[in-house]
Order: sequence, then structure tokens, then C-alpha cells
Amino acid sequence: MKRLFDLLVAIPLLLLFLPIMGVVALLIKLKLGSPIIFKQQRPGLHEKPILLLKLRSMTDERDSEGNLLPDAIRLTPFGQFLRKYSLDEFLQLVNVIKGDLSLVGPRPLLMDYLPLYTEEQAKRHLVRPGITGWAQVHGRNAISWEEKFKLDIWYVENRSFMLDLKILAMTVGKVLKSEGVSHGNHVTMEKFSGSNLS
Repeated sequence: MKRLFDLLVAIPLLLLFLPIMGVVALLIKLKLGSPIIFKQQRPGLHEKPILLLKLRSMTDERDSEGNLLPDAIRLTPFGQFLRKYSLDEFLQLVNVIKGDLSLVGPRPLLMDYLPLYTEEQAKRHLVRPGITGWAQVHGRNAISWEEKFKLDIWYVENRSFMLDLKILAMTVGKVLKSEGVSHGNHVTMEKFSGSNLS
């Protein structure tokens, strides 16, 4: 039922947002250059790698050694606007249609984080990751990693169709209010380096 619901919602939404995505893609080309689409491997269901799609929101500025500059430098006001209203996320509807993502589930994080999870935290991969989730509607990037993982695991253990509908409704409100986009002094969420178990 969840997969069918994902398709029944994602396909019409993608068609509806295509004109907006076209305009955003043109602006990205003019303001940030190519590529327009950001692709990154992330862990999906049972940690199987998926290729996550997003509209690009950062420049690719690098230092003299070829390393990417910090997010705060590469995230322009235009990129901040895209993230504020989650316009960079629309392309992930393609991931939903492909079956890589669900509309609702724990957000897919970086492959580098996999060996850092505790056994409990790793449970977030027992379900298909989502565009939005229980952690996103309870703070998004404004909460700690530990809080985020607890909320993810709570969703895994209590998931239901009605809960998904509630999360989707709450997501609309959060996006319109642009809540939880940044974390403290960071423009995005700081990298996860493992839990302090002491």
C-alpha cells in the first residue's frame, strides 16, 4: 500500500512541479553553472547504495589544493533560497518513482556514516529512506544527531499509513515556514562523527 501511495502521489507531483523545476534549473545554470543536477550515492533500504538526485544549490569552489571550500562559502544567497523552500529536493520525486526512496522515511545520509552507527541507529535502514520523515518535521537540521536518530528509530518502530499522512501534512507547514534549515552556526547540518557512548 505504501509503494502504491508513493506512486499515486509522486507522479502527479512531478508533472505539476516540472515547470517550476525547469525555471529553477535555468536559474541554476545562470547563477551556479553546470552541472544543474547534483548526484550522490547514499545508503537506501538495507544499506543498498542508491543514487540520490537533487537540484544543485552550491558552487564547486575549491582551494589551491583542489579541495572543496566549506559549505558556508559555497552556499550562495540563491542556494540558500533553494534550500529554504526545499526547491532543490523536488527532483527526488524521480527517486521515489524509481523505488529508491519513499515519500516518508528516514532521510538517506552519507555512505561514510555507515560504519559510525550503533546497532540501534543502524535500524533506520530497515525501511526505505524518504524525502521527508519524522525527524524532519521535528527539527530537521536544528536538532542534534542523537535526537535525529532517536526520531528515525521511533518512526521505524511505529510506522503506519496514518503516520505517513500526518508527516506529509506537517512537512508542508515546515517548508512554508522554512524551519530547521540550518544547525546552530552551520548553514547545513555538521558532519556526523559517531555517537559519544561514554
